[in-house]
Amino acid sequence: MANVVQQNKKLSFFAFFAMTTSMVMAAYEYPSFATSKFACVFFILLGGIFWFLPTALISAEMASVDGWSEGGVFGWVGNALHSDKLGFMAVFFQWFQITVGMVTMSYFVIGLLSDITGWTALNNVPWIKFFAVLILFIAVTCLQLNGTKRTATIAKWGLLIGILLTSIIFFIFAIAYLAQGNPVQIKFGAAEFFPDFRQTGNLTIFATFILAFAGVEASGSHVNELENPERNYPLAMLILVVLAIVLDALGGIAVASVIPQKQLSLNSGIFQTLQTLMYHFSPSLTWLLDIVCLLFVFGVVAEIGSWIVGPSAGLQAAAGYGLMPQWVTHENKHGVPTHMILAQTVVVIIWDAVLTLGGGSGNVSFLVATTLTTLIYLVCYFLMYIAYFRLIFTEKALHRTYNVPGGIVGKTIVGICGLATSIFAFVMSFTPSSALTSSEDVTFLTLLVICFIIAIIIPLLITSFSKKYVAGLDPSQIKQLKYKLDKNV
Repeated sequence: MANVVQQNKKLSFFAFFAMTTSMVMAAYEYPSFATSKFACVFFILLGGIFWFLPTALISAEMASVDGWSEGGVFGWVGNALHSDKLGFMAVFFQWFQITVGMVTMSYFVIGLLSDITGWTALNNVPWIKFFAVLILFIAVTCLQLNGTKRTATIAKWGLLIGILLTSIIFFIFAIAYLAQGNPVQIKFGAAEFFPDFRQTGNLTIFATFILAFAGVEASGSHVNELENPERNYPLAMLILVVLAIVLDALGGIAVASVIPQKQLSLNSGIFQTLQTLMYHFSPSLTWLLDIVCLLFVFGVVAEIGSWIVGPSAGLQAAAGYGLMPQWVTHENKHGVPTHMILAQTVVVIIWDAVLTLGGGSGNVSFLVATTLTTLIYLVCYFLMYIAYFRLIFTEKALHRTYNVPGGIVGKTIVGICGLATSIFAFVMSFTPSSALTSSEDVTFLTLLVICFIIAIIIPLLITSFSKKYVAGLDPSQIKQLKYKLDKNV
């Protein structure tokens, strides 16, 4: 089997943390958070404490089990459930969701570029938007072909400049605006902290908050490249949980406080907010507005780049076990799975056409893309949580260098919290958002259900041919590709 990574290439703690953070931190989601007004804090705390933290903790434990680091969730689920096909299903959904998610992230980039340049057709004319996403994704993909080190470098600068620096500037202007006593568009208080549970349209947005936190486990496929993974992996996860909760809460409140709900654009809300804030203090700050928006663009581009190589490596490992055609295991001289990335590019182009041309302009295509991404990803998490329960109840003897605190009771509580929250988010994803009109609701649900059914069918079809893929290998290759479960059980 082709090696997923080269063992002699090690990632520092900060490089690994930057890659993981760039997969999780989502400034482009701030406008979506803002649709919940002050209740966005409730949703962020709910998702952060009852889903993000449990997912980070169980990811840290499963990644630390001896022999389970290869392929990320593919190895975790496959080894725990003793099924390479279920492991493949998990990593497939982890990969497949990001083929949709990268379209969503591209929408944000294109929305900002449209606002900066004043070329409204870039964001509002579907066929122009389609080609813009296509060009952007291919360009970012080409930047990742020089290996994990290049991706980590881009991720580090994307974290420092495109996420942290821009967020600081964004928050400084927002805090100064509020400190002056300027009118705000939302109310603060205990009554506004809790969403109206009687209106399902206010609850469906919870899926967006889950999506903002999703991806914490995706860097697991690179854990064997990390220096001192036993200490650094769980430490990176815990720091990321705190950072994500704080920044997401501040970002959602900032947008909701400045932009009226009826005027809020989900993929241009960051520009709207920055423009309003900077013009309030000085109309001459147009130059700074463009610079900060371009830095936001760089941060999201770094996030897209990190996602391009992460789950692809996990799928490449699955292909090595005969679950996919062997041509996808091909690597270039930098260890990048180029054939897998080529297949990924084709899938992203298909989603780009379906979502952009099918959903049209405005909020519909954006919401379908984000919700579909969440639904597909949650299927991966269902498998991951089931695998974790099997690990803690039936595979207690397996050696691991990190354990979720609290013994078996603590582990069970953490697992139940994460799984229950995942189920709630999954169900609520099928209720149209209050940000859509009644006519848009029909388009939203129709497109969402059809795309989700297709997403579920595809891996079932692929695994049905797995015997054929294995049959094409010689006996020595098959022996080399089998799980090494005997030493773990």
